[in-house]
Amino acid sequence: MAARIVIQEPSPTGGRRVRADGTILGLAHSDADVVEFLRRAGLPDAEPLLDDPAWVEWRGGRPHDYGEGGLSSA
Repeated sequence: MAARIVIQEPSPTGGRRVRADGTILGLAHSDADVVEFLRRAGLPDAEPLLDDPAWVEWRGGRPHDYGEGGLSSA
C-alpha cells in the first residue's frame, strides 16, 4: 500500500507541499503545520504518523527538514 500522505521536497524558498490522498493540503514550514493540515483533513492525532512510512512518504531531503528558514519540531 502506498503512503496516504506525501510531503514533497523542500522548496527553494522553504516549506514543503503536503498532500493527502492526492489532495494538496498546504505548504508546511514545520511539523506543527503538517499536523494542523492533517487535523483539518480529519486526522486529529496525526503527530505519531509523521514517522510511520505506512502513512507518510517524505520526498527529497531529510524528514522534518523544511528547507530555507524552515523549522522542525523533531
